[in-house]
This record gives sequence, C-alpha cells and structure tokens, in this order.
Amino acid sequence: MRVSATLTRLRVDPYIAAILCSVGLAAMFPARGAAAVVLDWTGNVAITLLFFFYGARLSTSEALRGLRHWRLHAAITSVTFVVFPLLALACSLLVPTVLREPLYAGVVFLCVLPSTVQSSITLTSIARGNEAGAICSASLSSVLGVVLTPVLAAALMSAGGGGFSLGSVGDIVVRLLLPFLAGQVAQRWIGDRVRAYRGQLSLYDRGVILLVVYTAFSLGVVQGIWHGLAARELGTLGLVIAGLLAVAMGVAALISRAAGFSREDQIAALFCGSQKSLASGLPMATVLFAGAGVGTAVLPLMLYHQLQLLVCSWLAQRFATRRSVPEPVPAAA
Repeated sequence: MRVSATLTRLRVDPYIAAILCSVGLAAMFPARGAAAVVLDWTGNVAITLLFFFYGARLSTSEALRGLRHWRLHAAITSVTFVVFPLLALACSLLVPTVLREPLYAGVVFLCVLPSTVQSSITLTSIARGNEAGAICSASLSSVLGVVLTPVLAAALMSAGGGGFSLGSVGDIVVRLLLPFLAGQVAQRWIGDRVRAYRGQLSLYDRGVILLVVYTAFSLGVVQGIWHGLAARELGTLGLVIAGLLAVAMGVAALISRAAGFSREDQIAALFCGSQKSLASGLPMATVLFAGAGVGTAVLPLMLYHQLQLLVCSWLAQRFATRRSVPEPVPAAA
C-alpha cells in the first residue's frame, strides 16, 4: 500500500512499474532448465484458466453478438494483415542506411504476424472494451496467421520455400477456445458469482500479463538475443519499432472511428489490431529462418512485444479509470 501510494505521488502507474520489475527480474534471474519448463507449464495453465473465466463471465447472448460483429473483425484483420505489411514495405527504404538486411527481415517477420490472443483480450477486458468481439477477432487472427504469415513473409522477403505447422491451430483450440466454451457452458451455474468477483479477476488478468512478460524476456536473455547488437543499432531499431506501434495504433483508431464503432468496439480494435503474437512468432521463426538467423529475426518481435505491453497496459489502465469515474449529476433547475 505504501509503495503504491508513493508511485502514485510520483505519477508512476504501479502496474507499469510491476511490468518493468518483471523485465528487470528476468534480466537478472532468467528462468533456465527445469525452472523454465515449470514456468512454461504454469503459464499454459494460467492462460487456460483465464479463458475459462472469460467464458464463464460472458453471457451466451453477448458472446454470439461478438461473433456476429463482422465489421469489427474485418477492421482488425485489415490492420493486422494489410496495414502492417504495407508498413514493412515502407521500412525497406531504411535499408541499408538505418537497418541492416537481417534486422529488416526481422521487421518484415514482425509485421506479418497475427495478433496475440491472450494479451489482446486481457487488455480489452481491463479497459472495459468488447471482450466477446476481442476473443473472436484475436482467435480468428491467430488461425489466419498460420497460413498468411509464411505466405506474406515469403512474398515480402522473396524467400523461396518455407512452410508452416498446423499444430498451432490445435494449440489455439485446446488452450483457448475449448476453455472458453467450457466457461460458456458453466456460466449458467457460476456466471453470476464470477461476474460478482470481476475486480479480483482483473488482478488475475494483470498477473497473467506479468507472467508472460517475465517468460518472454527470460527466453530472450537465455538465448542471448539482447547481446548481438551494439547499443546504437539497438536504439535505432527501438525507434523503428516504436514508430510501427504508433502508426498501427493510430490507423486502428482512425478506422474504428470512421466505421462509427462504439467505445467498447474502438477499444477492442485498438488493442487487437496493434498487438503482435510472440507465442506464434517464435515457433514460426524456426521454420522461416535457419540457424543463427533466428535470433536476429525475432529481436524486433521481442522489442515490439515488450513495448506493446508497456504502452497498451498503460492505455488500458487509463481507459478503465476514465470509465470508473461517475458522470456528474446535473443540478436541479
């Protein structure tokens, strides 16, 4: 409580501070060996349980309404698989003066990845956006990415061959969609109780993101991804990554406003459209890039992943705070 109050006085969001602490902890004490295996298993269980709670607290009618919202899904998919690849083509102008060819290949790979599922939905939930629409859109993006990511990467980088694994589709079904459907079945019995504990469950949502941050950064430290570049080159890459995130979020906001979406749908479009999946990206990278090239190829994704969580977590907190402020009661005449 005292730490939280101190951070508030310093205008530092405690949750953002917690994310930074997770990054620092992973940098000093990354999970290795058996600890990494246990952490990965724990993360899988936590995410599965998270989606069960999503299903349990969403009414079936609300979930079906989210599935039918094709305009929202089209907007998010267009940002993920049209706007981002166009940004990748624009970044080719930076080669070789700003970005070396291997780093540019990593930027291209980042831009053709699908939206992350758990973070997009969790952030939408924290910001009190359209959870049902986010679940459908993010899951659809992941399934489409199994096919579109290797095809777009090959087209943009003129890479011959390559392939993809359909195993990720089964992983999405088993770890995300089935728990959500199980929650939907159980919500008629436990839905009211789960919704009554929404505040406590939001803490669980935030905890899952902290676990994702620590796990992802630990993986980068163990594989030595962060030590392969000079500080200046890493800083330049960081600026490019920040520019991609800013443009993507701006375009997603413009599209959703132009489409006349509600505030809840605009939040879902913002977070689902701007996120990129580290969970899908790492296994795909092992297929599309050979040998030591994998480390350089996923470095932009690692940077983007950390930045998107920091920026979007801060925004989600701001949206939630604004929504929780009661409307002023007009004075009686």
